[in-house]
Amino acid sequence: MRVSRIRIFIISLLTSITMSAQHYVPADSLGFDSIVTDHIRKLPEPGLVSQLFKRQNKFTSYLDGLISGNEDKTFEKKIDINFIIMPSYTREGSFGIGGGATGLYRLDKTDSIMAPSDITLIGNVTLNGLVSLSANGNNLFPGRKLRHSYKMEFTYSPLDFWGISYEACATNPEIEYTRQQFRLTSDIVYNIGGPIFLGGALDLNYSYIKSISDPSYLEGQSTHHFFTSLGITFQYDTRDFIPNPKKGRNLVARFLVRPQFLSSHDRTLFNSSITYNSYQQLWKGGMLAFDIYGSYNCQETPWPLREALGQGGIRMRGYYAGRYIDNCMVSGQLEIRQHIFSRIGVAAWVGGGAVFSDYGNLRKENFLPNFGLGLRVELKHNVNGRIDYGFGKHTGGFVFSIGEAF
Repeated sequence: MRVSRIRIFIISLLTSITMSAQHYVPADSLGFDSIVTDHIRKLPEPGLVSQLFKRQNKFTSYLDGLISGNEDKTFEKKIDINFIIMPSYTREGSFGIGGGATGLYRLDKTDSIMAPSDITLIGNVTLNGLVSLSANGNNLFPGRKLRHSYKMEFTYSPLDFWGISYEACATNPEIEYTRQQFRLTSDIVYNIGGPIFLGGALDLNYSYIKSISDPSYLEGQSTHHFFTSLGITFQYDTRDFIPNPKKGRNLVARFLVRPQFLSSHDRTLFNSSITYNSYQQLWKGGMLAFDIYGSYNCQETPWPLREALGQGGIRMRGYYAGRYIDNCMVSGQLEIRQHIFSRIGVAAWVGGGAVFSDYGNLRKENFLPNFGLGLRVELKHNVNGRIDYGFGKHTGGFVFSIGEAF
């Protein structure tokens, strides 16, 4: 069954990765009429298939796109975007239908050195009623000084639940609950010299538990919460391309305050987190990627803001999202990525992590292993679709996503 799911996913990727608009508006087009005329009537420059058959139509242009869709076309188009519709599967949501779009664009087409901006949209509906919508991306502004990174996510999730602390999750039997959640993470930073950026952070979080089979698992906490987080972001970044770096390093430190008067909680809360990534070429087509993450929440932090292993398909891949939850988290992973041919690549990683209430209670028993294998298909220039299968302590599962894990 798992092999069949992988085959379906791969076929869907290969046949839909270039459902992008093959027409583009010339940079010197003026006026609405000329834009409409160009979009309707003009075909792109003939590609390999069109030249081979000495004929160009919509079908040969589509086949041209299958071959050349991973080329950088951001200087030709306002936005170079591809669409995907395919069967989906997640441990949390079972089978369903998923769709996505990934786009690259340039806010300054005169700068050929700066990497393009990017946006990724993902939607998913599953048989057990899970609904998720997300948008994330990076805006790189002219002058290479200002950048904006963001992620928005809405989920309606019937999920399994074990508790809101590591100790509870390790001993409690599984129950069910249904949660609605909206989250926004936004950072605007300004280059203050070299690879160093400094700026502000804004996080919004609204969470609501619609139903839960055993309310005692919340340990007396409310089922409704909303939070506004304000803070400072420090970044040291030498990556060559944010969605899929081939070289460089990235260090991000965020310090957040959640004021009582902007939240539903009865006290002001604090959070600090740090992320470090490095990328190193090993040999032709091969690279080594490294990720370290740590997050600390103050005591009495409510359940929506706590750290959950496996959440987001970035770290501790293969663990059921929310299987282990607590105030704080540390994790690390080492991944080898290897290009095979054309748009196809593979990845393998090993790592581990832990959730815990505070650093005084961090013990070796909290640490859990993680390793896995993955397939990569290049959807757009330097933007991959990925299928990962991760293993953990008495668990394992697939992760399907657009963009590298880190």
